[in-house]
Amino acid sequence: MAAIVISTFGMGYAIQPFLNSAKPIIVANSSQLKKALATAKPGDSIILKDGIYEGKFVIEANASGTKAAPIVLTGGRNAILDAGSTETGYVLSLKANYWKLKGFTMQNGLKGLVADGANYNVIDGVFVTQLGEEGIHFRTFSKHNIVKNSEVTHTGKKRPGYGEAIYIGTAYSNWAKYTAGEPDKCDSNLVLNNKLGPYVTAECIDVKEGTTGGIIRGNTFEAQGITGENSADSWMDVKGNHYLIENNIGHNTQPSVLKDGYQVNCAYEGWGSYNQFKNNISNVNADGYGINIKLKSGKGEAIGNEVYADNKVVNAGKGITNIELKKN
Repeated sequence: MAAIVISTFGMGYAIQPFLNSAKPIIVANSSQLKKALATAKPGDSIILKDGIYEGKFVIEANASGTKAAPIVLTGGRNAILDAGSTETGYVLSLKANYWKLKGFTMQNGLKGLVADGANYNVIDGVFVTQLGEEGIHFRTFSKHNIVKNSEVTHTGKKRPGYGEAIYIGTAYSNWAKYTAGEPDKCDSNLVLNNKLGPYVTAECIDVKEGTTGGIIRGNTFEAQGITGENSADSWMDVKGNHYLIENNIGHNTQPSVLKDGYQVNCAYEGWGSYNQFKNNISNVNADGYGINIKLKSGKGEAIGNEVYADNKVVNAGKGITNIELKKN
């Protein structure tokens, strides 16, 4: 289908390829948006006009698309979902499958976008900012999602130690609360070509124990704003298994609390293992490693992790990594 630029809505980009063939549903205020989200059917395309959409928005599980007919919610950067306060609530709660979220802004919530039991969704080109805690969170068995071409900044305004840009899974201490005591298997999620930071107060990406098989590729991390609270002292903390982390670029503007560029930890027995780091560029400017594989903890051992020789590390006091480099 040929691209059609719809400039009358203030979007300024070609959105037609992202839309479905059904007649678009155009919304201009919060009540219209809430109605459109509640009544969405497979194949629908919802277009946000520029403006402020005040409230906390929910996409329920019964409003799922399908693989053949996903549901689209799209708008320009000036279409802003605003939850009103960084003290409580989520800007957008996603509980459905097969949605495509494109281009708009989410701001002023305790958390930005939270996906619970949500699968096969695409989050593309959104801007997430001014939040009390984390920006984007895949939680409670959310699998096979993609977040790409997006930007997260100014998180952690209420609790800096919980101000991650992107958070995958659930810490084992919260499995009883969210997943009936089982590991939160938020597996096979992709984080691609995003700009994370500055002014993200915890890690740019936190990969939790219990999650497996994600890809973190082509992202840019900026450490300026990381506070060091709750052990946040790296761009990325990997506690899951079988992740591929490649082609990312990390920057560390001074002053900074950064210790290492990347850290791998065993936070729960059997986790923090078999992850691969390839072709990352790390401007560390800190005393630690570019990639610190913490081999042992009080919980167990991190085994089978690989750091490839094509990783480029600048100004890391201890060097590229603490394990033997693997040849490409």
